[in-house]
Amino acid sequence: MIIRGKANKFKGEIRVPGDKSISHRSIMISSIAEGKSDIYGILKSEDVKRTIEAFKSMGVSILEYGDRILIEGVGLKGLKRAAGPIYCGNSGTTIRLLAGILVGQDFSSTLTGDESLSNRPMDRIIKPLRKMDGKIAGKEDKYPPLEIRPSQGQLKGIEYELPVASAQVKSAILLATLYSKGATRIIEGKITRDHTERMLKHFGCELVSEKGQIYMESNQSLTGQEITIPGDISSAAYFIVAASLINDSNIIIRGVGLNPTRTGILKVLDKMRAHIKILNRRMVNNEPVGDIQIIASKLKGISIDGKIMGTLIDEIPIIAVAAAFAEGKTLIKGAEELKYKESNRLAAISEELKKMGARVDLLADGLIIEGGNELEAASLNSYKDHRIAMALSIAALLANGESKIVDHECVNISYPNFYDTLFKLLD
Repeated sequence: MIIRGKANKFKGEIRVPGDKSISHRSIMISSIAEGKSDIYGILKSEDVKRTIEAFKSMGVSILEYGDRILIEGVGLKGLKRAAGPIYCGNSGTTIRLLAGILVGQDFSSTLTGDESLSNRPMDRIIKPLRKMDGKIAGKEDKYPPLEIRPSQGQLKGIEYELPVASAQVKSAILLATLYSKGATRIIEGKITRDHTERMLKHFGCELVSEKGQIYMESNQSLTGQEITIPGDISSAAYFIVAASLINDSNIIIRGVGLNPTRTGILKVLDKMRAHIKILNRRMVNNEPVGDIQIIASKLKGISIDGKIMGTLIDEIPIIAVAAAFAEGKTLIKGAEELKYKESNRLAAISEELKKMGARVDLLADGLIIEGGNELEAASLNSYKDHRIAMALSIAALLANGESKIVDHECVNISYPNFYDTLFKLLD
Protein backbone atom coordinates (compact mmCIF):
# COMPACT_ATOMS: atom_id res chain seq x y z
CA MET A 1 0.00 0.00 0.00
CA ILE A 2 1.42 3.39 -1.07
CA ILE A 3 0.27 6.43 0.93
CA ARG A 4 1.06 9.97 -0.11
CA GLY A 5 1.90 12.31 2.76
CA LYS A 6 1.09 15.89 3.66
CA ALA A 7 -2.68 15.39 3.59
CA ASN A 8 -4.36 18.79 3.78
CA LYS A 9 -7.93 17.90 4.61
CA PHE A 10 -9.92 15.19 6.33
CA LYS A 11 -13.66 15.74 6.16
CA GLY A 12 -16.92 13.82 6.14
CA GLU A 13 -19.12 11.45 8.13
CA ILE A 14 -18.31 7.77 8.51
CA ARG A 15 -19.23 4.66 10.43
CA VAL A 16 -16.58 2.24 11.58
CA PRO A 17 -17.14 -1.54 11.70
CA GLY A 18 -18.79 -3.22 14.66
CA ASP A 19 -16.78 -3.57 17.85
CA LYS A 20 -14.52 -6.62 17.62
CA SER A 21 -14.65 -7.46 21.32
CA ILE A 22 -18.44 -7.25 21.45
CA SER A 23 -18.81 -9.18 18.17
CA HIS A 24 -16.83 -12.13 19.58
CA ARG A 25 -18.82 -12.17 22.80
CA SER A 26 -22.20 -11.83 21.10
CA ILE A 27 -21.50 -14.97 19.04
CA MET A 28 -20.19 -16.99 21.97
CA ILE A 29 -22.90 -16.09 24.47
CA SER A 30 -25.72 -16.37 21.90
CA SER A 31 -24.46 -19.86 20.99
CA ILE A 32 -24.73 -21.18 24.57
CA ALA A 33 -27.97 -19.33 25.36
CA GLU A 34 -31.45 -20.84 25.08
CA GLY A 35 -33.36 -19.66 22.00
CA LYS A 36 -32.66 -17.38 19.07
CA SER A 37 -30.44 -14.30 18.98
CA ASP A 38 -30.56 -11.70 16.20
CA ILE A 39 -27.30 -9.74 15.91
CA TYR A 40 -26.94 -6.57 13.83
CA GLY A 41 -23.72 -4.82 12.85
CA ILE A 42 -21.44 -7.80 13.43
CA LEU A 43 -17.83 -7.27 12.42
CA LYS A 44 -16.99 -9.67 9.58
CA SER A 45 -13.23 -9.63 10.11
CA GLU A 46 -10.85 -12.60 10.02
CA ASP A 47 -10.78 -12.89 13.81
CA VAL A 48 -14.56 -12.85 14.18
CA LYS A 49 -14.94 -15.36 11.34
CA ARG A 50 -12.82 -17.75 13.38
CA THR A 51 -15.29 -17.49 16.27
CA ILE A 52 -18.26 -18.05 13.95
CA GLU A 53 -16.63 -21.11 12.39
CA ALA A 54 -15.70 -22.49 15.81
CA PHE A 55 -19.31 -22.59 16.96
CA LYS A 56 -20.59 -23.87 13.62
CA SER A 57 -18.14 -26.76 13.99
CA MET A 58 -19.77 -27.57 17.35
CA GLY A 59 -23.26 -27.81 15.90
CA VAL A 60 -24.59 -24.27 16.37
CA SER A 61 -26.83 -22.95 13.56
CA ILE A 62 -25.49 -19.54 12.50
CA LEU A 63 -27.09 -17.90 9.47
CA GLU A 64 -25.23 -14.95 7.96
CA TYR A 65 -26.86 -12.06 6.07
CA GLY A 66 -24.08 -9.51 5.51
CA ASP A 67 -23.42 -7.83 8.85
CA ARG A 68 -26.52 -9.45 10.40
CA ILE A 69 -26.42 -12.97 11.80
CA LEU A 70 -29.08 -15.24 13.33
CA ILE A 71 -27.97 -17.74 15.96
CA GLU A 72 -30.05 -20.64 17.26
CA GLY A 73 -28.63 -21.10 20.75
CA VAL A 74 -28.13 -24.64 22.00
CA GLY A 75 -27.94 -23.90 25.72
CA LEU A 76 -25.02 -24.42 28.07
CA LYS A 77 -24.83 -28.18 27.46
CA GLY A 78 -25.89 -28.32 23.81
CA LEU A 79 -22.52 -27.97 22.09
CA LYS A 80 -21.17 -31.01 20.25
CA ARG A 81 -17.60 -32.18 19.82
CA ALA A 82 -15.99 -30.70 16.69
CA ALA A 83 -14.86 -33.17 14.03
CA GLY A 84 -11.25 -32.03 14.45
CA PRO A 85 -9.11 -29.31 16.07
CA ILE A 86 -10.76 -25.89 16.24
CA TYR A 87 -8.60 -23.38 14.36
CA CYS A 88 -8.56 -19.92 15.99
CA GLY A 89 -6.31 -18.25 13.40
CA ASN A 90 -4.71 -15.13 14.85
CA SER A 91 -7.46 -14.48 17.40
CA GLY A 92 -6.40 -14.38 21.03
CA THR A 93 -9.98 -13.54 22.04
CA THR A 94 -11.35 -16.65 20.30
CA ILE A 95 -8.91 -19.10 21.85
CA ARG A 96 -8.91 -17.68 25.38
CA LEU A 97 -12.65 -17.13 25.79
CA LEU A 98 -13.54 -20.37 24.03
CA ALA A 99 -11.29 -22.26 26.45
CA GLY A 100 -13.45 -20.95 29.32
CA ILE A 101 -16.55 -22.46 27.69
CA LEU A 102 -14.95 -25.74 26.62
CA VAL A 103 -13.58 -26.69 30.06
CA GLY A 104 -17.22 -27.09 31.11
CA GLN A 105 -18.19 -29.49 28.29
CA ASP A 106 -18.49 -33.28 28.42
CA PHE A 107 -16.24 -33.77 25.38
CA SER A 108 -12.58 -33.17 24.54
CA SER A 109 -11.38 -30.30 22.33
CA THR A 110 -8.18 -29.06 20.76
CA LEU A 111 -7.67 -25.35 20.05
CA THR A 112 -4.99 -24.33 17.56
CA GLY A 113 -3.85 -21.09 15.92
CA ASP A 114 -1.54 -19.64 13.32
CA GLU A 115 2.19 -19.10 13.86
CA SER A 116 1.67 -15.80 15.70
CA LEU A 117 -1.03 -17.11 18.02
CA SER A 118 1.01 -20.24 18.68
CA ASN A 119 3.63 -18.04 20.37
CA ARG A 120 1.26 -16.02 22.54
CA PRO A 121 1.02 -16.85 26.27
CA MET A 122 -1.89 -19.04 27.35
CA ASP A 123 -0.66 -19.83 30.87
CA ARG A 124 -2.62 -16.78 32.00
CA ILE A 125 -5.86 -18.72 31.34
CA ILE A 126 -4.51 -22.21 31.99
CA LYS A 127 -3.69 -21.38 35.63
CA PRO A 128 -7.09 -20.02 36.73
CA LEU A 129 -9.05 -22.64 34.74
CA ARG A 130 -6.99 -25.38 36.41
CA LYS A 131 -7.68 -23.75 39.77
CA MET A 132 -11.37 -24.25 38.90
CA ASP A 133 -10.45 -27.96 38.33
CA GLY A 134 -10.63 -27.55 34.56
CA LYS A 135 -8.58 -30.08 32.60
CA ILE A 136 -6.57 -27.93 30.21
CA ALA A 137 -2.97 -28.08 29.00
CA GLY A 138 -0.81 -26.35 26.43
CA LYS A 139 2.58 -26.79 24.79
CA GLU A 140 5.13 -26.29 27.59
CA ASP A 141 2.04 -25.47 29.68
CA LYS A 142 2.14 -22.02 28.10
CA TYR A 143 1.39 -21.98 24.35
CA PRO A 144 -1.19 -23.33 21.90
CA PRO A 145 -2.33 -25.85 20.91
CA LEU A 146 -4.58 -26.16 23.95
CA GLU A 147 -5.85 -29.60 24.86
CA ILE A 148 -9.08 -29.61 26.88
CA ARG A 149 -10.66 -32.71 28.42
CA PRO A 150 -14.06 -33.11 30.13
CA SER A 151 -14.25 -31.81 33.70
CA GLN A 152 -17.11 -34.28 34.36
CA GLY A 153 -19.14 -31.68 36.22
CA GLN A 154 -16.37 -30.98 38.69
CA LEU A 155 -15.64 -27.31 37.90
CA LYS A 156 -15.74 -25.10 40.98
CA GLY A 157 -15.99 -21.36 41.52
CA ILE A 158 -12.87 -19.60 42.72
CA GLU A 159 -11.56 -16.34 44.10
CA TYR A 160 -8.88 -15.08 41.74
CA GLU A 161 -6.80 -11.93 41.65
CA LEU A 162 -5.75 -11.17 38.08
CA PRO A 163 -1.92 -11.07 37.89
CA VAL A 164 -2.15 -9.13 34.61
CA ALA A 165 -4.83 -6.66 33.51
CA SER A 166 -6.62 -8.82 30.94
CA ALA A 167 -10.28 -8.80 29.95
CA GLN A 168 -9.69 -12.08 28.11
CA VAL A 169 -8.55 -13.86 31.27
CA LYS A 170 -11.43 -12.39 33.27
CA SER A 171 -13.89 -13.43 30.57
CA ALA A 172 -12.58 -17.00 30.38
CA ILE A 173 -13.12 -17.38 34.14
CA LEU A 174 -16.63 -15.89 34.01
CA LEU A 175 -17.65 -18.16 31.12
CA ALA A 176 -16.28 -21.19 32.96
CA THR A 177 -18.29 -20.14 36.03
CA LEU A 178 -21.47 -20.81 34.03
CA TYR A 179 -20.48 -24.50 34.25
CA SER A 180 -19.14 -24.58 37.82
CA LYS A 181 -20.44 -25.24 41.29
CA GLY A 182 -20.18 -22.33 43.70
CA ALA A 183 -19.57 -18.63 43.18
CA THR A 184 -16.58 -16.91 41.61
CA ARG A 185 -14.99 -13.67 42.72
CA ILE A 186 -12.46 -11.92 40.46
CA ILE A 187 -10.28 -9.11 41.78
CA GLU A 188 -8.86 -6.60 39.29
CA GLY A 189 -5.87 -4.41 40.10
CA LYS A 190 -6.52 -2.29 37.00
CA ILE A 191 -9.68 -1.59 35.03
CA THR A 192 -10.18 -3.81 31.98
CA ARG A 193 -12.93 -4.07 29.38
CA ASP A 194 -16.25 -5.17 30.86
CA HIS A 195 -18.06 -6.26 27.68
CA THR A 196 -18.46 -9.83 28.97
CA GLU A 197 -20.11 -8.67 32.20
CA ARG A 198 -22.46 -6.35 30.32
CA MET A 199 -23.42 -8.98 27.76
CA LEU A 200 -23.97 -11.72 30.35
CA LYS A 201 -26.37 -9.35 32.12
CA HIS A 202 -28.12 -8.58 28.81
CA PHE A 203 -28.71 -12.34 28.41
CA GLY A 204 -30.21 -12.62 31.90
CA CYS A 205 -27.21 -13.58 34.01
CA GLU A 206 -26.88 -11.97 37.44
CA LEU A 207 -23.50 -10.71 38.54
CA VAL A 208 -22.13 -7.82 40.56
CA SER A 209 -19.23 -5.65 39.44
CA GLU A 210 -18.01 -2.87 41.70
CA LYS A 211 -14.86 -1.49 43.31
CA GLY A 212 -12.54 -3.65 41.23
CA GLN A 213 -14.32 -6.93 42.01
CA ILE A 214 -16.70 -9.10 40.00
CA TYR A 215 -18.92 -11.58 41.83
CA MET A 216 -20.91 -14.22 39.95
CA GLU A 217 -22.97 -17.16 41.12
CA SER A 218 -22.89 -20.39 39.14
CA ASN A 219 -25.87 -22.38 37.85
CA GLN A 220 -27.34 -19.57 35.76
CA SER A 221 -29.03 -19.87 32.38
CA LEU A 222 -28.92 -17.48 29.41
CA THR A 223 -31.76 -16.44 27.11
CA GLY A 224 -31.31 -15.39 23.47
CA GLN A 225 -31.54 -11.66 22.74
CA GLU A 226 -31.46 -9.05 19.99
CA ILE A 227 -28.12 -7.23 19.84
CA THR A 228 -26.86 -4.22 17.89
CA ILE A 229 -23.06 -4.03 17.83
CA PRO A 230 -21.76 -0.45 18.25
CA GLY A 231 -18.88 0.86 16.16
CA ASP A 232 -15.45 -0.16 17.46
CA ILE A 233 -13.71 2.73 19.24
CA SER A 234 -10.37 1.02 18.61
CA SER A 235 -11.07 1.26 14.86
CA ALA A 236 -12.33 4.83 15.25
CA ALA A 237 -9.12 5.84 17.05
CA TYR A 238 -7.08 6.02 13.81
CA PHE A 239 -9.48 8.53 12.27
CA ILE A 240 -9.79 10.48 15.52
CA VAL A 241 -6.02 10.97 15.62
CA ALA A 242 -5.79 11.73 11.88
CA ALA A 243 -8.52 14.38 12.11
CA SER A 244 -6.81 15.91 15.14
CA LEU A 245 -3.49 16.24 13.28
CA ILE A 246 -4.46 17.11 9.68
CA ASN A 247 -5.11 20.83 9.13
CA ASP A 248 -8.67 21.92 8.36
CA SER A 249 -10.17 18.59 9.42
CA ASN A 250 -13.73 18.12 10.64
CA ILE A 251 -15.25 14.64 10.75
CA ILE A 252 -18.08 12.83 12.56
CA ILE A 253 -17.96 9.12 13.36
CA ARG A 254 -21.47 7.78 13.93
CA GLY A 255 -22.60 5.13 16.40
CA VAL A 256 -19.34 4.45 18.25
CA GLY A 257 -19.25 2.40 21.46
CA LEU A 258 -18.40 4.57 24.46
CA ASN A 259 -17.96 1.91 27.11
CA PRO A 260 -16.02 3.63 29.94
CA THR A 261 -13.53 0.74 30.04
CA ARG A 262 -12.63 1.58 26.41
CA THR A 263 -12.61 5.38 26.28
CA GLY A 264 -9.08 5.92 27.57
CA ILE A 265 -8.14 7.09 24.06
CA LEU A 266 -10.61 10.00 24.36
CA LYS A 267 -9.28 10.93 27.81
CA VAL A 268 -5.69 10.88 26.57
CA LEU A 269 -6.46 12.98 23.50
CA ASP A 270 -8.46 15.43 25.60
CA LYS A 271 -5.40 15.82 27.83
CA MET A 272 -3.35 16.37 24.66
CA ARG A 273 -5.81 19.22 23.83
CA ALA A 274 -7.65 17.56 20.98
CA HIS A 275 -11.00 19.09 19.95
CA ILE A 276 -13.47 16.23 20.43
CA LYS A 277 -17.21 16.36 21.08
CA ILE A 278 -19.59 13.51 21.93
CA LEU A 279 -23.04 13.86 20.35
CA ASN A 280 -26.28 11.87 20.67
CA ARG A 281 -25.35 9.71 23.67
CA ARG A 282 -27.57 6.65 24.17
CA MET A 283 -27.64 3.07 25.52
CA VAL A 284 -27.84 0.09 23.15
CA ASN A 285 -28.10 -3.45 24.61
CA ASN A 286 -26.45 -2.36 27.85
CA GLU A 287 -23.57 -0.55 26.09
CA PRO A 288 -23.20 3.28 25.89
CA VAL A 289 -23.02 4.62 22.33
CA GLY A 290 -22.61 8.06 20.74
CA ASP A 291 -21.37 10.04 17.75
CA ILE A 292 -17.87 11.54 17.88
CA GLN A 293 -16.96 14.84 16.20
CA ILE A 294 -13.28 15.70 15.75
CA ILE A 295 -11.86 19.05 14.61
CA ALA A 296 -8.18 19.71 13.85
CA SER A 297 -6.10 20.92 16.79
CA LYS A 298 -2.55 21.38 18.04
CA LEU A 299 -1.68 18.44 20.26
CA LYS A 300 0.61 18.62 23.29
CA GLY A 301 2.83 15.89 24.74
CA ILE A 302 1.69 14.32 28.02
CA SER A 303 2.50 11.51 30.46
CA ILE A 304 0.43 8.31 30.39
CA ASP A 305 0.79 5.83 33.25
CA GLY A 306 -0.38 2.31 33.92
CA LYS A 307 -3.58 3.26 35.73
CA ILE A 308 -5.41 4.04 32.49
CA MET A 309 -3.67 1.42 30.36
CA GLY A 310 -6.41 -1.21 30.54
CA THR A 311 -8.80 1.23 28.84
CA LEU A 312 -6.55 1.97 25.84
CA ILE A 313 -4.04 -0.84 25.45
CA ASP A 314 -4.91 -1.41 21.76
CA GLU A 315 -4.64 2.30 21.03
CA ILE A 316 -1.04 2.78 22.18
CA PRO A 317 0.41 2.49 18.62
CA ILE A 318 -1.82 5.28 17.28
CA ILE A 319 -1.22 7.34 20.43
CA ALA A 320 2.51 7.01 19.69
CA VAL A 321 1.84 8.46 16.23
CA ALA A 322 -0.10 11.35 17.78
CA ALA A 323 2.80 11.94 20.16
CA ALA A 324 5.33 12.06 17.30
CA PHE A 325 3.47 15.06 15.83
CA ALA A 326 2.54 16.73 19.15
CA GLU A 327 4.55 19.53 20.72
CA GLY A 328 6.81 18.37 23.52
CA LYS A 329 7.54 15.02 25.14
CA THR A 330 5.14 12.13 25.67
CA LEU A 331 5.92 9.42 28.23
CA ILE A 332 4.05 6.10 28.06
CA LYS A 333 4.51 3.68 30.99
CA GLY A 334 2.83 0.46 32.13
CA ALA A 335 2.24 -0.91 28.62
CA GLU A 336 4.26 -4.14 28.88
CA GLU A 337 1.20 -6.15 27.78
CA LEU A 338 1.83 -4.80 24.25
CA LYS A 339 4.81 -7.14 23.96
CA TYR A 340 2.45 -10.11 23.75
CA LYS A 341 0.06 -9.05 21.00
CA GLU A 342 0.21 -10.01 17.31
CA SER A 343 3.66 -8.41 17.41
CA ASN A 344 5.72 -6.76 20.11
CA ARG A 345 3.86 -3.52 19.49
CA LEU A 346 6.15 -1.38 21.63
CA ALA A 347 9.21 -2.44 19.66
CA ALA A 348 7.37 -2.39 16.33
CA ILE A 349 5.94 1.13 16.53
CA SER A 350 9.21 2.44 17.98
CA GLU A 351 11.31 0.96 15.18
CA GLU A 352 9.05 2.11 12.35
CA LEU A 353 8.57 5.67 13.63
CA LYS A 354 12.34 5.94 13.96
CA LYS A 355 12.63 5.04 10.26
CA MET A 356 10.55 8.16 9.58
CA GLY A 357 12.81 10.35 11.70
CA ALA A 358 10.83 10.38 14.95
CA ARG A 359 12.74 10.57 18.19
CA VAL A 360 11.60 7.54 20.18
CA ASP A 361 13.17 5.72 23.13
CA LEU A 362 11.97 2.18 23.81
CA LEU A 363 11.46 1.36 27.49
CA ALA A 364 10.83 -2.02 29.13
CA ASP A 365 7.17 -1.10 29.59
CA GLY A 366 6.60 1.88 27.31
CA LEU A 367 7.97 4.66 25.16
CA ILE A 368 9.41 8.17 25.37
CA ILE A 369 8.56 10.23 22.30
CA GLU A 370 9.93 13.69 21.57
CA GLY A 371 7.37 15.28 19.26
CA GLY A 372 7.30 18.29 17.02
CA ASN A 373 9.55 17.07 14.19
CA GLU A 374 8.70 16.66 10.50
CA LEU A 375 8.60 12.98 9.55
CA GLU A 376 9.84 11.60 6.25
CA ALA A 377 8.32 8.89 4.09
CA ALA A 378 9.75 5.38 4.38
CA SER A 379 9.09 1.72 3.60
CA LEU A 380 7.29 0.63 6.76
CA ASN A 381 6.92 -2.88 8.14
CA SER A 382 3.50 -3.75 9.55
CA TYR A 383 4.87 -6.94 11.15
CA LYS A 384 1.58 -8.40 9.85
CA ASP A 385 -0.09 -6.69 12.82
CA HIS A 386 -3.31 -4.86 11.96
CA ARG A 387 -2.93 -2.18 14.64
CA ILE A 388 0.64 -1.39 13.57
CA ALA A 389 -0.40 -1.22 9.90
CA MET A 390 -3.24 1.22 10.58
CA ALA A 391 -1.20 3.41 12.93
CA LEU A 392 1.65 3.66 10.41
CA SER A 393 -0.83 4.53 7.67
CA ILE A 394 -1.87 7.60 9.64
CA ALA A 395 1.78 8.53 10.22
CA ALA A 396 2.35 8.21 6.46
CA LEU A 397 -0.51 10.64 5.73
CA LEU A 398 1.35 13.33 7.66
CA ALA A 399 4.92 12.64 6.51
CA ASN A 400 6.81 14.19 3.62
CA GLY A 401 6.67 12.02 0.49
CA GLU A 402 5.19 8.63 -0.33
CA SER A 403 5.39 5.78 2.18
CA LYS A 404 4.88 2.08 1.60
CA ILE A 405 3.06 -0.09 4.15
CA VAL A 406 4.38 -3.64 3.78
CA ASP A 407 1.85 -6.45 4.36
CA HIS A 408 -0.98 -3.95 4.70
CA GLU A 409 -3.53 -6.74 4.12
CA CYS A 410 -3.30 -7.65 7.81
CA VAL A 411 -5.86 -4.89 8.48
CA ASN A 412 -8.44 -7.56 7.51
CA ILE A 413 -8.04 -8.99 11.01
CA SER A 414 -10.15 -6.17 12.46
CA TYR A 415 -11.04 -3.62 9.72
CA PRO A 416 -11.32 -5.04 6.18
CA ASN A 417 -12.47 -1.70 4.67
CA PHE A 418 -9.96 0.49 6.50
CA TYR A 419 -8.31 1.94 3.40
CA ASP A 420 -11.63 2.56 1.64
CA THR A 421 -12.76 4.66 4.61
CA LEU A 422 -9.43 6.43 4.88
CA PHE A 423 -9.35 7.52 1.23
CA LYS A 424 -13.04 8.53 1.32
CA LEU A 425 -12.22 11.12 4.02
CA LEU A 426 -9.30 12.42 1.94
CA ASP A 427 -11.36 12.93 -1.24
